[in-house]
Amino acid sequence: EEKAMTIEAEGKIAREFLYDFIRTEKLDCDFKLVGLFKGAIGYEQYEKMARGAEALAKKLGIESYPVQYAKQRNYIGTDFYRGGMVRMDIGGLHPAKFHAELLRVALASGLTVHSNTPVTSIERDGSGFRVVTSAGTVQARQVLVCTNGYTDAANPFLRRRLVPVRSRIIATEELAPEVMARLMPKLMMMSEGRELGFYYRPSPDGRRILLGGRDSSRVGDPAAPTLRLRNGLVELFPELENVRLSHSWFGNVAMHRDMLPRIFEKYGVVYATGFCGSGVVWAPWIGTRAAHKLMGHGEQGRTAFDFRPPAAIPLYRGNPWFMPAVIKGYALQDRIAWWRASR
Repeated sequence: EEKAMTIEAEGKIAREFLYDFIRTEKLDCDFKLVGLFKGAIGYEQYEKMARGAEALAKKLGIESYPVQYAKQRNYIGTDFYRGGMVRMDIGGLHPAKFHAELLRVALASGLTVHSNTPVTSIERDGSGFRVVTSAGTVQARQVLVCTNGYTDAANPFLRRRLVPVRSRIIATEELAPEVMARLMPKLMMMSEGRELGFYYRPSPDGRRILLGGRDSSRVGDPAAPTLRLRNGLVELFPELENVRLSHSWFGNVAMHRDMLPRIFEKYGVVYATGFCGSGVVWAPWIGTRAAHKLMGHGEQGRTAFDFRPPAAIPLYRGNPWFMPAVIKGYALQDRIAWWRASR
């Protein structure tokens, strides 16, 4: 519990840092601080969420409160959950627009960005490093690695310690305003308490529902994982059974063995990785702390996530062969939770 509250405390700081950065730099990324509703799978989980919401409010001053089942439809148009909790410190933005705006600000500050230029190796060279890329070799005094879910064979040390996982998202066709008002009356961000839970939200224009989940596939036809998400959407909102999808896409998130993001140093290289699917919040915060650490700024680089390198994963060299078994294990936990909730 103490460890979880430490993470929550730094998460609060990281979100405030992100929101202030968006305001200060005037980033055009559809940011809205609308809050998040998290649905409970059964009343036992609801009670746990209620205690968690009260702890966040009492210990960290976060506007957070439980939502009883009887009042659930004030937040979400489904009877699937048995209540839940609300956090008003969480918002949503358009990630592609956010990325484009970050690039704009970086270029305006005088930074040089070399896109489509993969690094093939990083080697010690005297007091600095020799960074070999597809476009040539660079001599660098310092190196910061933030490749996260797209770490490749150029960094075998990190690759053995970081598992990429696909996050797939679907988008519905445009829905009638009265349907959106009924299903998402407060236009909040949404999540749930299942291990293989979904995360979903209204589109920034409020006309569609976007729903995402973990995708254990690595290659092949996207139809099966897309169908799983569609079935999850209809399970939550049966009235959308005949609604068409307009888009399905995926990208990689990544996590360390202990599921904690971190800054660490190895062989003189500084790393900032393992954001566990919450990179929109963690990457700007931890990346900035890592940059301060690299420049020797001391206090400005301080963070609870600056500690030892992550442990290597046995028999793993970058191909997550074990993910199907992990997904099945989480699915079993969810079935057990459903069984306990329905007794």
